[in-house]
Amino acid sequence: MTDKFDKEQADANPSAAVSKDGGALPPEAIKAIPVRHYGRWVSGVVVLALVALLVNAFATAEKIQWNAVGEYVFDDTVLPGAGRTLLISVLAMILGVILGVILAVMRLSKNPVTSWVAWVYIWFFRGTPVYVQLLLWFNLALIFPVLNLGPIYKDEMVDVMTPFMAALLGLGLNEAAYMAEICRAGLMAVDEGQTEASHALGMSHAKTLRRIVIPQAMRVIVPPTGNEFINMLKTSSLVYAVTYNELLRATSTIGSTSYAVMEMLFVACIWYLVMTSVFSVFQYYLERRYARGSLRQLPPTPWQKIKANMIPLSSWRR
Repeated sequence: MTDKFDKEQADANPSAAVSKDGGALPPEAIKAIPVRHYGRWVSGVVVLALVALLVNAFATAEKIQWNAVGEYVFDDTVLPGAGRTLLISVLAMILGVILGVILAVMRLSKNPVTSWVAWVYIWFFRGTPVYVQLLLWFNLALIFPVLNLGPIYKDEMVDVMTPFMAALLGLGLNEAAYMAEICRAGLMAVDEGQTEASHALGMSHAKTLRRIVIPQAMRVIVPPTGNEFINMLKTSSLVYAVTYNELLRATSTIGSTSYAVMEMLFVACIWYLVMTSVFSVFQYYLERRYARGSLRQLPPTPWQKIKANMIPLSSWRR
């Protein structure tokens, strides 16, 4: 009976290996061969060729003095201009975040007056260009020659509304309108049951916001806030219109006197790229930190991505 049963198994599976004593051997392990995507390599070569042609066109341009770019990157005028760009961006962003949080709470308030005022503020500052707002603040002395706050403060508006103050108010108040919507979206993303539970425990509305709602909303607020700050670094170039001596104005002044206009624009681009790249790294790790409570597996770091991409390359060579 045993021999007949083994014979029937062998007939049913003729490809199965049989040992010397008549027992079936386990099947061999399957060797998975990765699919070679030749189209990816072809498209990559084409893109690299186009990039090489573009770089070669700029590198061999006779009218571009590349030595001037290297000479003025760390110039005594350019470095302070980059520092002022960073300063005005940080201060305007701080002003925008603080005022944006206040406006977001006002928008969500059940008080119709505060909700309506916040809506009008957001409507105006989001609906008009930043460039126009900067000019409005800079020329405010045409409407109010004197800033009179009664016994507190009184001075000429020209002395109060300096280029720095016009740049700070123009960028910061405009950013507050966008941050208000970002913060409002983050606050609304928190489940209402969290608020109801905290109120049931006897917590006040302000304490609920500070202890329960805002910490959970940060996961939604942080990523777009990082994008807004990087955008602020670039938008700060518009304060050129109010004669604030930031990076673009500093490089343009050198370019107009040395006739190296394009070269100085390249210098400005280098510093903008450096600043945005540094803060992009900070933004990535900040997002990764706040994602710990919502993701089962954290997104890979840049170094982990490089290692993961190197493995397919090594297997393709084999």
